[in-house]
Amino acid sequence: MTTTGKTIITCAITGNLTKPEQSPYLPITPEQIATSALEAAEAGAAIAHIHVRDPATGRPSMSIDLYRDVVDRIRARNKSLVINLTTGPGGRFVPSIEDPRVAGPGTTLLQPEKRVEHIELLKPDICTLDLNTMNSGGEVVINTPRNVRIMAERMKAAGVLPEIELFDSGDCHLARDLFADGTLKGPGLFSLVLGVKYGFSATPETMFYARSLLPPGAIWSGFGIGRAEFPMVAQAWLLGGHVRVGMEDNLYMSKGVLAKTNAELVAHAASILKSLGASVATAADARAMLGLAQ
Repeated sequence: MTTTGKTIITCAITGNLTKPEQSPYLPITPEQIATSALEAAEAGAAIAHIHVRDPATGRPSMSIDLYRDVVDRIRARNKSLVINLTTGPGGRFVPSIEDPRVAGPGTTLLQPEKRVEHIELLKPDICTLDLNTMNSGGEVVINTPRNVRIMAERMKAAGVLPEIELFDSGDCHLARDLFADGTLKGPGLFSLVLGVKYGFSATPETMFYARSLLPPGAIWSGFGIGRAEFPMVAQAWLLGGHVRVGMEDNLYMSKGVLAKTNAELVAHAASILKSLGASVATAADARAMLGLAQ
């Protein structure tokens, strides 16, 4: 169990890789995303991790206006829920078939400054900082140390707590370098991402190893993708971590049974935790644990 005795549940509301055609229940519009986050909070989530989508197409978006709309809708009804905005979009490269040096369709690469504009303007409680450079299907995700440092410095200047996303062991070593050189300040908030193809596998042994690579005193959560989502809830708690669920990571309650809401996924995670003897953290608990303003 965690050292505080309370476990934070993060709900990842919609993501950017999950496709609308995979589930009719995936939140798309700002109203749907905000409502889903608020429902997840009622079910036990202390943190809502937010991506936004083009309301017309359902495809990923980086529109600042969409982020602002979602944040405003959540804050109007729940001022305590911890808001965690993504900075992941803008790091994907797809080499063209004709010339692999040239970006092909699907490439989203942006300057690091552009990837954190919405963070500087909206100042959420938390934002993600991806450290992975890795294969992703037939594409590549690129987060160079230089770009990561630029984004981290801007998050720091904005007064926003970075949640450091770790997809493989090399990411953990990069994170330790960032703390050693002062780019990031300890003890740090980390998320172990398990089950993404070509990254950390979603097994107990892998999570134990990944945890061993974190800096001393780190606050961390661990989560699994797809069918590994609920087993990794139990595993993360057993190893002293916090947990994450949500439609970004998994669309199903059980084999063939789609989750109709993010709240269903959160409620099931809370049930797993409580069955193990865990106490689920409120948003106020999470703010105290993470040093965020109440």
